[in-house]
Amino acid sequence: MLVPDPKVVRTLLTRYASLKIAQAERERAETARELEDVSYTLCVMMGTTGIDEAISRADALLLAPRDIADVVTDADGDGLSLAV
Repeated sequence: MLVPDPKVVRTLLTRYASLKIAQAERERAETARELEDVSYTLCVMMGTTGIDEAISRADALLLAPRDIADVVTDADGDGLSLAV
């Protein structure tokens, strides 16, 4: 199973929160559309159909310790990090 990049997930969560606040302060069609897009993207990335579950899974992903799958072993046996 593919695991989303935590940096991307964190960026989407931040954008989601900012848009929710902006929409609560002043409802605008443009903000609503962008909020819908970010919500959809979070759901797809987290493999859910609802934003609440997507946020829960995203939070769990960000709280989880780094997995050994983040390291690739080359021919010499050295660990090469895939993180940028």
